[in-house]
Amino acid sequence: MKTLKFGFGLICLLILASNILTMSSWTETRGVYDDICYLRQAHLFQLYGIGGLDTDVSRDEDHFLQRKLKEIGFPEEKAPPCHPPAKSGKGVLQYPPGTGFLLSLFPEGHQVVPLYAAASLIICGFALLGIYFARSLPAILGAGVFGALAMYMMINPAKASYSIAPTMAICAAVGYLTALWLTTGKREVWLVFLIGLLLGLSVNFRLPNLLLVAGYVLYLGTTFLRSRTIATFRRGLVFCLAYVVGIAPTLIANAINAGSPFTTTYSSEDALPPEFNLEILGQYLHDLQFGLILLAIGSTAWLLRAGYGGARHVAFLVASNLLINLIFFLSHPIFTPYYVVPITMLAVWSVCFTGAMQPPGSNREGQLGRAVRA
Repeated sequence: MKTLKFGFGLICLLILASNILTMSSWTETRGVYDDICYLRQAHLFQLYGIGGLDTDVSRDEDHFLQRKLKEIGFPEEKAPPCHPPAKSGKGVLQYPPGTGFLLSLFPEGHQVVPLYAAASLIICGFALLGIYFARSLPAILGAGVFGALAMYMMINPAKASYSIAPTMAICAAVGYLTALWLTTGKREVWLVFLIGLLLGLSVNFRLPNLLLVAGYVLYLGTTFLRSRTIATFRRGLVFCLAYVVGIAPTLIANAINAGSPFTTTYSSEDALPPEFNLEILGQYLHDLQFGLILLAIGSTAWLLRAGYGGARHVAFLVASNLLINLIFFLSHPIFTPYYVVPITMLAVWSVCFTGAMQPPGSNREGQLGRAVRA
């Protein structure tokens, strides 16, 4: 099995090297409106520091936005893209500030490649960690194949939006922490804090990442209602506080740009009510995301059937999270090639690490006992 682990680890490292080589040839001028807007947020942070949270379209003294739009032939008489008018009447960036902040950490003109390379390194690290933890042949195969798939996806579909790269890294980290929390119960309060913090931070990259927390809230709430103990209440409180800390930059940005922390900066087109549409469902059926949905559902069902103790807790949490997220995105009247990628990756990372952490032939009673203490 050591040879198999080494082989899968080598495959992941080779894919990483190939990804970085491919990324090194990427251009930051590909004519995509979202790209320009994320880069504008980064530019504002580099110019004004924390003041860059104010994304009023009039703050273009050095004509950065005007220049970027001119490069792609955007008509000067039209309003800039992804800057819908807020209630105050000013045009503001619709995206949360996290992706732009990460881009601002790198030199202007060379921001996207290092962002994706750093995210890929994190994904590769968790893939190797999953392979290392695996103690049985099925676990090694699962961790190795999924690790390679996760590395491949850092090119496609992650390239479609700059916000997906950091989201993918957070999903890997949260999947690992979820498995560690529910299968071992070690330092559980700190694990719960880190999970809540990371899920909150993910919202700063993509507002739809708000839904990634749904299964965790349901699990923690159900656990408290069933046991009514101080320990379960403390876990829920710590999780909520950590989540609020993580999401704070977006709340502050909303207050500055939209007039209230809880008012969205997105246009009405992106805030449409749910509506099941056969055309949208058909687009998912013919997209890579459908395969990811099947993988997430299948792996969760396997864990629910084959797992016990803490593993079943992970399965229930992941299943509820999947259900809530898929209902929302499959009924959302807009389709993109990456909408359900975060929830499916979070689900499979959680299942993968849970399977890898289960000792082969371990005693069921011992596992159950640890789960109850968690």
